[in-house]
Amino acid sequence: MNRLLILIKGELQRLTKYNVTMVSMLVAIIWFLLLYFIDDLNFFQTMLPFIIMIDATMMAVLYVGAIMFFEKTESTISTMLVTPTTDDELILSKVIANVLHMLFSSMLIIIVFFFVKDIVVNWPIIILSIIISVAFHSLLGFVFSFHTKDFTSMLLGVMLYSFILVIPSGLYYLNVIQGDIWGYILLLTPSQASIEMIAVGLGEATTWRFFVGCAVLLIYGIFGYFFYIKPKFKAYAVRQSGV
Repeated sequence: MNRLLILIKGELQRLTKYNVTMVSMLVAIIWFLLLYFIDDLNFFQTMLPFIIMIDATMMAVLYVGAIMFFEKTESTISTMLVTPTTDDELILSKVIANVLHMLFSSMLIIIVFFFVKDIVVNWPIIILSIIISVAFHSLLGFVFSFHTKDFTSMLLGVMLYSFILVIPSGLYYLNVIQGDIWGYILLLTPSQASIEMIAVGLGEATTWRFFVGCAVLLIYGIFGYFFYIKPKFKAYAVRQSGV
């Protein structure tokens, strides 16, 4: 546990060192300005969960990918291989650090609009929703890092992922795409599961879709961690060390 806490502290410091924290704050300011000038309260309440979903999913993937590639250029991973830290500690420290810093930036937006726009917020639900969404997509960031050679190719992979899964979820949430069949299909995707949870945290009624979305992210995350990310991480670390 002490090693994990030390690693988390180091990851948070690395986020600042690589200017990821600064970028996160700039993105939060951009989202704030984008939403602040929406006068239609109904449209604002529709857009806020969507923006928070984008921030908690796509940005979480990109931040983990950025850290992984910075570490790759500095040969940090090869150094960590000779320490007593375990693969679980190395992976979880990155996930937890990313959750903490993403939770701070997302909650900052919500808190500001709670006072400025007087929005309805279910605080326990929104915090839980952001934590689960960011944690899963942080793990997804490892997957993209494992299979791309540089940050540019990872960006292309994330863009392709967003076109296939994120954009359809956004269109369905905004009622551009309609139909129950699409609702059932998209609910199995991480982005739709995230937005269903976040929307409940921001005032929408709790339905069965919230619980299914939560289950989808937890199941994908747990199975993905133990059966893909953790086994692949060892091979990735050894490959980056040149062994």
